[in-house]
Amino acid sequence: MAAYITPIIGGIFIGISAFVLVLFLGRIADVGGIIWGAVSAQPDNAWRWLFLIGLVLGPLLYHTLLPTPYPQVSVLPWWYAAIGGLLVGFGLKLGSSFTSSQGLLRIVWFSARYLAAAVIFTSTGVATLYVVRHLVPGL
Repeated sequence: MAAYITPIIGGIFIGISAFVLVLFLGRIADVGGIIWGAVSAQPDNAWRWLFLIGLVLGPLLYHTLLPTPYPQVSVLPWWYAAIGGLLVGFGLKLGSSFTSSQGLLRIVWFSARYLAAAVIFTSTGVATLYVVRHLVPGL
């Protein structure tokens, strides 16, 4: 049970952050859209940079306060993460910055379009995980 406490606490903080962003700024916590808006110099940029700084400082604070690395250091080469990041970025642009947080908020508003997108998004993730874990040798 102790292994699940940290992810649960993290999920609670993500939910609170998404709620606060909607409540005070009327914005959805769409990280891909926030990054794009920050680097493309949108007029209301300050909140975007603060959000991104918080995304970096949160894990750094966690690693500083706790003695063990979490998650465990990957045994895969660094370029796997680079390729994965590029594919996620491509998928975000292709899918009009659809992310899980955006999908969850739209599903709560009973949007059939976003419900269908979330099913496709999640199914694709599950299929990718299966391929990487079971069909690609050496991973």
